Amino acid sequence: MYPLKQSLANYNTSLLSSPYLQETHNLLWKKSWKPSCKKLDSMTATKCIIQPSESVPLTNNKSVPFVQENERSSAANSTPLTPLRFLERAAVIYGDCTSVIHNEKTYTWSETHARCVRLASSIVSLGIKKGDVVSVVAPNIPAMCELHFAVPMAGAILNNVNLRLDAKAISNLLQHSESKLVFVDYQSSSSVLEAVSLFPPNLKRPVLVLINEDDNQINGSYDHFQMIYEQMVKNGDPGFKWIRPDSEWEPITLNYTSGTTSSPKGVLHSHRGAFLIAIDSLLDWSVPKQPVYLWTLPMFHANGWSYAWGMAAVGGVNVCLRRVDGPSICEALRKYKVTNMCGAPVVLNMITNYLGGKPLDSPVQIMTAGAPPPAAVLGLAEKLGFVVSHGYGLTETGGPVVTCAWKKEWNNLPALERAKLKARQGVRTIGFAESDVVDPETGASVKRDGKTIGEIVLKGGSVMLGYLKDPEGTSYCMKDDGWFYTGDVGVMHPDGYLEVKDRSKDIIICGGENLSSVEVEAVLYSHPAVNEAAVVARPDTFWGETPCAFVSLKEDLEEKPTEKEIREFCKARMPLYMVPRTVVFRAELPKTSTGKLQKFLLRDMAKALPPKSRVSESD
Repeated sequence: MYPLKQSLANYNTSLLSSPYLQETHNLLWKKSWKPSCKKLDSMTATKCIIQPSESVPLTNNKSVPFVQENERSSAANSTPLTPLRFLERAAVIYGDCTSVIHNEKTYTWSETHARCVRLASSIVSLGIKKGDVVSVVAPNIPAMCELHFAVPMAGAILNNVNLRLDAKAISNLLQHSESKLVFVDYQSSSSVLEAVSLFPPNLKRPVLVLINEDDNQINGSYDHFQMIYEQMVKNGDPGFKWIRPDSEWEPITLNYTSGTTSSPKGVLHSHRGAFLIAIDSLLDWSVPKQPVYLWTLPMFHANGWSYAWGMAAVGGVNVCLRRVDGPSICEALRKYKVTNMCGAPVVLNMITNYLGGKPLDSPVQIMTAGAPPPAAVLGLAEKLGFVVSHGYGLTETGGPVVTCAWKKEWNNLPALERAKLKARQGVRTIGFAESDVVDPETGASVKRDGKTIGEIVLKGGSVMLGYLKDPEGTSYCMKDDGWFYTGDVGVMHPDGYLEVKDRSKDIIICGGENLSSVEVEAVLYSHPAVNEAAVVARPDTFWGETPCAFVSLKEDLEEKPTEKEIREFCKARMPLYMVPRTVVFRAELPKTSTGKLQKFLLRDMAKALPPKSRVSESD
């Protein structure tokens, strides 16, 4: 059922990449999860043999090898990597320290550990077996923090479902994943009940568990739920021995892509990949011990970029927000003295607009990713006290694996120049293997000139196992050359820093010229009246395609700009062929639940616009 793929794209050998060491490994896999380190043979397991180069003796006697070829791993040095062990450690070190805050409710790390153990026990008691999929439909509430540990501690695969999906979409995902158990927040109960009602008569429906915050939220719909979340926690076995993975390559999560450019795909990640991305993200972002982390990034989006597990590793405080908007975020920042948070550039824009120029009480580290943030938004955020870090990743990588590593000498540059540098995605993170921009036809690296466009490719331990039930889709992006092909278009700058230019589907070809919608959007965001901007291709009988800009304006404007004024603003700042031929004003632009603009919807809107007389570049 699960397309496990140990490929050169996710088998990160960066720690063994010294020219003096060689690693050979067998890539033969069976369909099940059986590549356990306990039994190493030539047919079912990964065989790692480390040898020194003959040219670099490790002792005075060249005939003494570093590791004999017949050496084998043992249980002492081959314990499967998993982020679940972070929780046990947190209970020992940070047991009396706060782990979760949600409104008036707080837990300590010892309490969180105990609750997760009990919950895992109750999940198993419902008949959930190792490898079963358990789904969760909930916002950023304490139950989401707990289920990231409890579900895999029961041996199951965690599937977080996007809250913004309608009942039909939820039903499709539950059927595709063959989910056996679904935890449902009370606010999503009607959608999930409708989703389950759409199951074919011959298909067994999953067990439903209601997550409520108080007894008043249990209404008549409870009859359709088999259990209540808090009852499961209360009734669980406190002495339950949680189920360890036999192999670190066993799946831990099933995350469906947000579908910004195409239909969602089921992305499977391993315990190993989740461990690596969690540690890598903490290290690369320099997250300190016991940070106060505000959950503005949905945990159902790539497991909150791995910080759902990472906060346990550093004993952090998870400040949960059910509702993510400007007022709620800013109130939490001040009330809880937040030190760290993550969010898409749209979220960053939302916060800065709400603050209205009022600086923060203390600096807040914010990691943004999901789309290239406009330099104007970055500059304003830093003025208000945000220390912005910029990264790049996908659901398929488990979180950001390329970040804009900052250089001290850049601090002396003008603010606009600093913002432009920070808007670049950067270089691979510390624990990731490789990143590059290549010609998609030949696989050769493009010139490092900041101009030559190619496809972004990645290679590292957190790359997915593959797409669920989609071997063709998996093979299409995880190629035999050892790279994961992202489908994103970018350039490589002379200093080795990568910059995303667009999704391959978002490149606009106007009169034979390729133009990046991201570059046009950056100019639009610099207009003082623009709140949000997105540029897509609009079919044109003469030019082939022309840039069409969708714009939302800031509130409380004394005078709103016209379409012509927006075009004139752009003309003064970019080549004429890049200037939007059409500008559409909307109160709000469509977004995914993670804050990414849904350009596929905007493309449909652009195609449906009524025809008008052709606009020349000089008009």
